[in-house]
Amino acid sequence: MSSPCFGSAENIVLIFSEHHNWLQKILRRRLGNASDAADLAQDVFLRLLLKPRNFDSLAGARAYLGAMAQGMCIDLWRRKEIERLWLETLNAQPKPVAVSAEHCAVVLETLFQVDTMLRALPVKVRTAFVMSQIRGLTYPEIAVELCVSVRMVKKYMAQAMLHCLVLEVEHFGAI
Repeated sequence: MSSPCFGSAENIVLIFSEHHNWLQKILRRRLGNASDAADLAQDVFLRLLLKPRNFDSLAGARAYLGAMAQGMCIDLWRRKEIERLWLETLNAQPKPVAVSAEHCAVVLETLFQVDTMLRALPVKVRTAFVMSQIRGLTYPEIAVELCVSVRMVKKYMAQAMLHCLVLEVEHFGAI
C-alpha cells in the first residue's frame, strides 16, 4: 500500500483543518500579535494552495508549515525594521515631510525589493555595492575597508551590476 499524498487541493483542506489553529497559536506566540499571526497563517496556506507540495504524513506537513511560517516571520520582522528605519529618516528631516499613504506604500515596496535584491548577493559583493552606491566611496576606499585589491572591488561591482541587470530583465523584460 502506498503512503498518502497530502499535496492535492482536497488534502490541503485536511492539512488546514488539522494544523491551522496550531500554526496560528505558534505564530501568535512568536509575533505577540493575533492580527499578524492570523495574516501569516493565511499566507502560509495560500502559498501552499498556489504551490502544492506532497507530504508523506500530516507530521511532515506540520514540519513544513512550521518552517515556512518561521521564514515568513523573519520576512515580516525585516519588513517592519525597514519601515521603522524609513519612518525614522522621515521624522529626522529638518522640515516636516508630508507623504501620502500611496507614496509611502510605493517607497516601502521599493525598499523591500532593494533589500531582497541585496540579500541575494554574497556578503562582500553586497557590502562593496552599498559602499559605492549609498556611501559614495571610491573603489580604492572600498578596497581598504574590505581588505581586498581594487581589482577585486571591480569584480564585486561587476557581479552586483550583473545581478541588477538580470533582475531588471526579469522584471521589465528584454532591454
